[in-house]
Amino acid sequence: MGLNLEYIYGQTSIDEDEKDDLLIPSIVNRGELDEFEQMNIEEAMQWLIGRKLKTDIILTEPFVQMVHKKMYGNVWRWAGRYRRTDKNIGIDKWQIPTALRTLNDDAQFWIANATFSPDEIAIRYKHRIVSIHCFPNGNGRHSRLMADIIIEKIFGSPLFTWGSNNLVRDGNPRQEYLKAIRAADAGDYGPLINFARS
Repeated sequence: MGLNLEYIYGQTSIDEDEKDDLLIPSIVNRGELDEFEQMNIEEAMQWLIGRKLKTDIILTEPFVQMVHKKMYGNVWRWAGRYRRTDKNIGIDKWQIPTALRTLNDDAQFWIANATFSPDEIAIRYKHRIVSIHCFPNGNGRHSRLMADIIIEKIFGSPLFTWGSNNLVRDGNPRQEYLKAIRAADAGDYGPLINFARS
C-alpha cells in the first residue's frame, strides 16, 4: 500500500525514495507516522535528561546529527544523515556541511562574547539550522530541540514552551509560529523568542 502523506502549509514533503527508508512498514498515513515519530522524540528527550553536555560537544556536526538520529532513528533509516535532495526550503544539499560548521562557529562566538541574550542565541541557532534544512524531514522539531538543548545545557535556563502546543498540526499556534519564523527571516527575532517562551 505504501505511505500516503498529506502536507499542511510549511511542511517539507518526503520524496518517494526517502519514503522507502521507513522502518515501520505498517505505517500508511500521516497520523500513524506522527504517532511513531512522537514516541521516538520522547525517547530522545529521555536520553537527554540529566546528561551533562558542554558547548564544545553540543555545537558540533556529529552532535547535531546524533540528536536527529535519536529523534527519528526508530522510524527512518536516513535519520541523522544529511538530505541528498533539494527541498522547497533550505540551501543546496551540497552546502549543508559547510553551512552547519559556520553556524556552530558563529554560535560559539556568540556565547563566548555574550553577543546576544541566552534566549536570542538559542533562537537564532534554531532559526538558522532550520533554514539550512540539514535532513530529509523533521527539521522543525529538530531545530526546536536543539534550541532547548542550548538554553538548558549551555545556559542553565528553563526549556522553551513553544506555545505549549503541537506545532505539527495545523491551527492557530502553528500559524503564529510560522508568522514568527517569517519575522525572523526578515531579521526580527522578537516574535520568535516571545513565541518560544509563550
